[in-house]
Parts: sequence; structure tokens; C-alpha cells
Amino acid sequence: MYKLILPFRYLLKRHISYLAFVAVALCVFIVVVVMTVMRGLVTDFKQKNHRFVGDCVVGTDSLVGFAYYEDFVKVLEQQDFVHAVSPVVKSYGLINASGSKQNFGIEVMGINAACHSKVTAFTEMLYHTKDDPTRAFTPGNDPNLIGCIVGIDRWLSRDPNGIYKYESYRRRTKLAISCFPLTPKGALEKAGAGMVNTKTFYYTDTLHSGLARVDSSVIMLPLEQLQLLCGMASSVKRISSLYIKFKDDVRLETGRDKVAALWRDFVKEKADEKYAYLFKTVTVQTWKENRRTFIAAMEKEQTMLIAMFGLVGLTTVFVVFVVFYMIISHKSKDIGILKSVGVSNANLIQIYLVFAFFIGILGSAVGSLLGWRFLVNINSIENWLYGKFGFQMWDRTIYAIGDIPSHIEFKILIVIIVSAIIACLLGAIVPTWQAARLKPVESLQVNQL
Repeated sequence: MYKLILPFRYLLKRHISYLAFVAVALCVFIVVVVMTVMRGLVTDFKQKNHRFVGDCVVGTDSLVGFAYYEDFVKVLEQQDFVHAVSPVVKSYGLINASGSKQNFGIEVMGINAACHSKVTAFTEMLYHTKDDPTRAFTPGNDPNLIGCIVGIDRWLSRDPNGIYKYESYRRRTKLAISCFPLTPKGALEKAGAGMVNTKTFYYTDTLHSGLARVDSSVIMLPLEQLQLLCGMASSVKRISSLYIKFKDDVRLETGRDKVAALWRDFVKEKADEKYAYLFKTVTVQTWKENRRTFIAAMEKEQTMLIAMFGLVGLTTVFVVFVVFYMIISHKSKDIGILKSVGVSNANLIQIYLVFAFFIGILGSAVGSLLGWRFLVNINSIENWLYGKFGFQMWDRTIYAIGDIPSHIEFKILIVIIVSAIIACLLGAIVPTWQAARLKPVESLQVNQL
């Protein structure tokens, strides 16, 4: 019983132990808040990338694309693990709005709206035509005009709360889009003054993917129209990628491996075709592999953040070490009395380790509770700070961030609490071992009583 009573008395009577308690609580509070926000941002960013490309991508970074995709689409649609397939063309071009004398560079995507809405969250990214994505490229009610979908940050502005100022009606704005058509060999298809293909499109809707790079620089066109602009609409049509969505019960890697096997067989089958050499640059990737260039940067920031908080944990270890060293140096008489009545070194070590455990569990509990309360109100706090002082953690007119993530994952919280307790035990080991080595005769000398 004394193994529990003595640590509890130390915790209440020795005010210096409050320093260790506060250090642990503060450390846990900071880690819970920052890790929750950072993990929430990374998870949200990954989900947006997943929603943008589907589950699997068969594609190439080459601007000339690859041929015979229609045959492979038929192969995929016959598979029981494939839900839908969407052919995509990607290229770069220039855009000029009616009434403007300036051209600016853009990334152009060509899609079939009906297919794309089955593979990705394309429908949810629209505003005016989300109820009927098949009308996404139809300006107003005029089927004779060809529409385009513009990245929302290219078209609309945001207020300080990150809310877009949508128009109540769609302006019939002309947009002239120019692309350089390329041959399958990568050479310019045309020469001279007419080397550029230019076509006029009409604004129909905005694309709000939540991905800053997409929303600020991408314009979507009907697949066939972009194939014409890029020179991919020859007798053998070409595309850049196939976006694939698997059935719900199919694991990502399993589906990717099956598609890769089908692709290898398809390449062998088409080996004697005229444009088979274009297959050399085609890869089969999961959405994570395809978007790794963008995701890796945020994951690296998250890893660096974890490393930094590892250093904060070392600070906690040092604080606990100092506190225990001071407590034990002032409690040598208690240690001598305990050892003189038969308390073994092992039991003495247990007493102080239980004391360290109490500090760790109570400090982490208080820190977690404060962190949870802060996260529950974090968006309200930011709104209040913005209303009073104009302060925002992220400027919503610049960053594609809505509410600050505040959902605490239970497994992450457990890891933080366990780490805090371990840090306390590590900080207490050396002073506790020194206490166990004290001899009763030395600790009960007259000059120490």
C-alpha cells in the first residue's frame, strides 16, 4: 500500500512536482492540437486528390499521349472489379477572354462528363450543373455552342471567410483557347502562321476541387474538342490517361495489380500496331502513386513536425529529471528511513516510478482535455480573433482551406498519452537509481537530520 500512498503524498505535498505536471500537460496540449490540425489537413488533401482522379490511373506524362485506348476501355469494362472508366486528355495552352488583349497559360483537361462523373467526384465539384453533369459543357440552352469549365480560383474571388462569390446567373463569356497540335512523334503537326489550333468556347460552370493548383490553373473541355486542338483526333485517336474506379470491395493495390496485368497483355497484343511505341511511357498507378508529387510535400512537412515534437518530448524528459533530482536530494532522510525498515532497492525504485507515472498520467489527461476543448472551439476562436484583430491562421483568400480540422483520432491521442508517460518514466530513471544506491547509514547521518 505504501507504494501508492507515498507517491500520492509526494505529488500533493511537494510543490515542485507541479512544475513537472504543468510541463507534461503543456507538452501534451501542444502536440494534440498541432498534430490534430496537421493530420486533418494532410488527410483532407489526400481525399481531395483521390476524389479528383479516381482509384487508378493508366497514363503517361508525354504530351503526345497513347493510342488504342478505346480497345483497352472495352477490356476494362468487361472486368467484374471495375466500376467505371474515364478517358482523359491533358495538355497546355493559351486562353484569351473576350474583350481582353492578354493571353495567359493554362492546363487543359479533356473529359467525357458522363464517364468522368462515374469515376471521380466531378459532379460535386460543379456549381450550376451539378444536378445534371451531362449538361456541363452546354452553355445555357443552346446545344450549338461548346462550353468549358473553368477552375474556380481563375473565375471567382473569395471573401476573407473563404466563401466564393457565386454569380446568380451564368455569363455567356467567350474564351478562345489555343493549343499546339503534336504528331505521335512529338513534332508540331502544323508549320507557319497556322501552327496553332484555336477554338472559341463559352463559360458554363466552375470547377471547385479544393486543390489550389487545379482550381487556379485548369480548364476542362469536352474530350473530342481537346483531341482536335492537340492533334490527337487523327484516324487513331490518342489520350493522356484513363481514370479508373474500382468496385467498393476491391482493395486499391489488388485492383492496380489486376489492371497492370491486363495492360501488359494488351501491350503484347498490340505490339505490331503502328503506334505501339507510345506504350513505352505508359504506367499503371494507384491514385496515391499518381499524385505522389503533390502529396509527398505535405507528408514531409508532417514528418518534420513529428520530429520537432520529438525534441519537445526530450525537453519534458529533462524537466522531469530535474524535478526528481531535486525531490530525491531533499528526501534522502525519507529514503534512509524506508531502507532501514527493510524496503528493498527494487521497491524504492517502484515508489518513485509510480510517482513519475502519476505525473505522466495526470499531466497527459489534463493536457488532452484542454487540447480537446480548444479544438472543439478552434474555429470559433479564430472567427473571434478575426472579428476583433483581423487575425487568421490561414488567409482564406489565398489558401484553399475551409474550417480548421478539429477531429481528434483516438489512436493518435493514445500514442501521445503513452509517449508522455514514457517520457516521465525516462526522466525519473537516473534520479531513482541514485536514490536506490543510497545507504541508510549515509542518509541518516546526524548532519542530515
